[in-house]
Amino acid sequence: MSKHNEDGVQMNALQAHDAAELRQVDWLIGIDEAGRGCLAGPVTAGACVLHRDFFQSQRALELSRAINDSKQLTAPARAAQWTLLETLRAEGLLDFEAASSSVAEIAALNILGATRLAMRRAVEALAERATRWELPLVASDGPLFAASAGGVRLLVDGRPLKPFPYTHTGIVKGDGTSLAIAMASIAAKVTRDREMLRLAEHYPQYGFAQHKGYGTAAHRAALQTHGASVIHRELFLRKVLSASSGAAS
Repeated sequence: MSKHNEDGVQMNALQAHDAAELRQVDWLIGIDEAGRGCLAGPVTAGACVLHRDFFQSQRALELSRAINDSKQLTAPARAAQWTLLETLRAEGLLDFEAASSSVAEIAALNILGATRLAMRRAVEALAERATRWELPLVASDGPLFAASAGGVRLLVDGRPLKPFPYTHTGIVKGDGTSLAIAMASIAAKVTRDREMLRLAEHYPQYGFAQHKGYGTAAHRAALQTHGASVIHRELFLRKVLSASSGAAS
């Protein structure tokens, strides 16, 4: 059954989910990551904030109807949706941000800690520009994962983050459920892919332009030939390199 906003304009499932959320709060922030499972390069997080008026704008509904989970899209489609996000931002209909944690931070904090750090950086960068809302801090004497606070609700793709300084709700497969999370996934994925393309120019032997640091067969073969670079994640490589060494012995 299709959903409609208060003016009777039809919405898709992602839009309808967030419109329902925004009947309870004024602001909704979606957060997602890209590159957590890669063998090389940073982990990147995206954050996107919507006001409840977003779903009363026919223009916003029409443009955002094309948004989808970044994992379901080709690179050209993601680039087109990035442009769409920029258009919506330029028209004052939303804001979005992306931030990363480095390979050194991944080594120091482990991948979960580094992912939380990237998410915190992205959402705090949004908050620095905001004039009408503030991030809801976790209350020291309250529930750790309250659904909302101060008229702002944070939705994170996956399970709730622990620890994290801001009250939030985790949604497993949230990038296929929430429009704001799907938008955040586009911001994260496009930002990280652009960084991997830049790194590909400095480390052409690994093929980063093709696989963006994921553990494809071509990437593993390049590691066997050239060894690891400074932008490879050492802990992620141990099983890959040890398994190959064992097979060769």
